[in-house]
Amino acid sequence: MATYLSLNHYLKGIFGERVQKIPLDAGLSCPNRDGTKGMGGCIYCGETGSGTGAHAMGQAVGEQMKTGQAWAARRYKARRFIAYFQSYSNTYGPLAVLEEIYRQALTGPEVVGLAIGTRPDCVDRDVLKLIKRIGKGRMIWMEYGLQSACDTTLKRINRGHSVQDFIDAVDLTRQFGFPVCAHVIFGLPGEETAQMQQTIELLSELKIDGIKFHQLYVETGTRLYELYSHGRYRPISMEHYVELVTWSVSRLPKGTVIHRLTGDPRRSRLVAPGWSLRKWDILGAISKRIKGEK
Repeated sequence: MATYLSLNHYLKGIFGERVQKIPLDAGLSCPNRDGTKGMGGCIYCGETGSGTGAHAMGQAVGEQMKTGQAWAARRYKARRFIAYFQSYSNTYGPLAVLEEIYRQALTGPEVVGLAIGTRPDCVDRDVLKLIKRIGKGRMIWMEYGLQSACDTTLKRINRGHSVQDFIDAVDLTRQFGFPVCAHVIFGLPGEETAQMQQTIELLSELKIDGIKFHQLYVETGTRLYELYSHGRYRPISMEHYVELVTWSVSRLPKGTVIHRLTGDPRRSRLVAPGWSLRKWDILGAISKRIKGEK
């Protein structure tokens, strides 16, 4: 029977109990938003990026961490936590600023890890040295948004970096001993099955440590919404998405940590596809397909 290594099982295998990731918003920006590489960000990116918007509401990183830990303790009875910098590019800023926000998050022995979501063109040796120093004795995961291994697609979605940037970031990060989690999106404009499979083949060749799968969904206030509203973009079907994720899991090296199987859109901003809100149906369909069930 086919199976996969979920993040929960991976963490339990190391720590012997549930470890909960706490999403954080440090209020950082992105070179694809501030004019360094472009303006407006990727065509699917909304005002708060992929995060909570907590920083805009005046919540400092330390406060977000404490609030998140208290919630996870009540909800899951979790006693150990990973600080997860989620919104925008969390290595994009002066080293002094990065050091401050990382230190705010890593308070107390119950915070056993640090996960940093960022772009592959926003890491360098100095940033990784800083993370290694501050995160000493804790689990570190670097999460890089690849999205697609097709440069034509990356240009189409206004991504602002190349596939080679991602490969270079993985190579550099491994010099510091950090595992890498790649973010992949299925259903990007203009991509056929072959291009999406090409992305997984690259990650397999790189022996990527972890992966997050996301379906592309349309949110209000994005350039993707403009394409969708004018009939120039049609979202991927749930059936096709499930098929692609299942195929991908079978192609990745054994031991690849599956951090996420589907994205979680905000209900208030989601336009399409509606099936994106049926998380448990999606997970159930993927699980059945992986197990070879009808």
